Amino acid sequence: MTKFLISFPASAMDVTAEDLPAVSEAAHAVIRQAKAAGVYVFGGGINSDVAPAMVAADRRCTAETYRETRELDGGFCVLELPSREAAIEWAAKIAAACRCAQELREFGYDPES
Repeated sequence: MTKFLISFPASAMDVTAEDLPAVSEAAHAVIRQAKAAGVYVFGGGINSDVAPAMVAADRRCTAETYRETRELDGGFCVLELPSREAAIEWAAKIAAACRCAQELREFGYDPES
């Protein structure tokens, strides 16, 4: 089994305030399906009210990010699935629920994680 990251940036969701409750329920329904299927690992959304921090090995903490991840926001979930094809199927379900395309990434295998 392989773990997959399925995610989207907040800017990808172009949903009206009126439609947001329906989109939220649809997204939660897909997550409930993933849990019932035993493939859900964890997920959530990045809290945009809390600024990111860069933490060095000496515990020094600064209010910055890697330039490449400055726009890391939105929602994500990690699913453990038997194949990339299965991951594409779940990503499509999430895309339909959230009304926006999902980015799919595969975690590298690490026998200690």
